[in-house]
Amino acid sequence: MAIRKTISADSIHKAIQQLAQSIASQHQETERLLLLGVANGGLILNQRLSQSLSDILSRPVPYGALDVSFYRDDHARNPIPKEVTGTQLPIDLEAATVILVDDVFSSGRTIRAALEEIFSHGRPESVELAILVDRQNHRLPFAARYIGFTEETRPTEKVNVFLDRENPDQDIIKIGDLSPI
Repeated sequence: MAIRKTISADSIHKAIQQLAQSIASQHQETERLLLLGVANGGLILNQRLSQSLSDILSRPVPYGALDVSFYRDDHARNPIPKEVTGTQLPIDLEAATVILVDDVFSSGRTIRAALEEIFSHGRPESVELAILVDRQNHRLPFAARYIGFTEETRPTEKVNVFLDRENPDQDIIKIGDLSPI
């Protein structure tokens, strides 16, 4: 893969902090705030956002995981990986404000699948979207409320987000072309 752009760990950490600040400014008084990360790409980001939000708001902000694999419409092209984390909801979704968290937003198909998974477990008060990298290739009518980076990409390009659970200094985002060199 020919790398067109890389985003450093420092820039990633600043973007995550900016996401947390933006969410906190909108939800100072929200009592039932819940972060749900899309498995598997959004899980580490989700955990970090929860920690930052908890620090900013001076109260715990619960976080969980969403397994959207059974709502995907592309099983033939992208089989369900064995290591997918199952859905984990730390609180009841009824009347909660859910922040749906994922690392990359492209077509919107994953977001559609995540919404179906959320509503199969209850009816939240509202659902907002927080994304680390918005590729601007949307094919469905969704828009993120909170965005770390906006990167216009070509269809042949891939955005790889590597967030290291043990060593955040190793975090990196690589954007590059999948076409043969």
